[in-house]
Amino acid sequence: MRRTVIALLLLALSPLGGMAQKYACVNTDYVLKSIPDYANAQKRLDKYVADWQSELQEVANELNELRSDFEQDSYLLPDNLKKRRQEEIREKEAELRQLQQQRFGAGGDLDKKRAELMKPVQDRVYNAIERLAREKNYAFVFDKAGSSTVLFAAKKYDISDDVLELLGYKPGALSTPPPADDKGSRRPTNPEMRNGDPSMRNPLDSRPR
Repeated sequence: MRRTVIALLLLALSPLGGMAQKYACVNTDYVLKSIPDYANAQKRLDKYVADWQSELQEVANELNELRSDFEQDSYLLPDNLKKRRQEEIREKEAELRQLQQQRFGAGGDLDKKRAELMKPVQDRVYNAIERLAREKNYAFVFDKAGSSTVLFAAKKYDISDDVLELLGYKPGALSTPPPADDKGSRRPTNPEMRNGDPSMRNPLDSRPR
């Protein structure tokens, strides 16, 4: 699949392909970070995540306390009380797993809040990109922030600032423009929308064992 994409890129960049097709690139990471609504949405999402992580940590602490108490008292407890305390521990473990799935699992509260807060801004950006592509007859628009196949992109083909202007924002107002090397190109970065998002961090990484 990767070889096929690279082959298509080379065809588009070739003289023959260039006569038939126009192409451009955009850095959606840079564009989104330049939009105040997106920054505000990210702050609100981070607040929800922090609250949910605190909630999970509280349950994890309760579980840790149950385990610790049982370890200290188990040799003094009769079998019926041991079983009861062990059942309490299992119930608390199940509660923790269920809460983690509810907050951070697939289709959970995090996914729902991200769609509610951030997807509208992302959709505006993608609609603007599509509009520019249609107006300027671009056959391809590559995302420098999200595609590992874009190995080189000359600055003159970067329409990131055009997208911002179409959305009504001044380029560079909130975010520093993407750095360029001596040839005016920029290597691709990790996609902000999928990888490296702090809100995706496992809330139980530091939970008591």
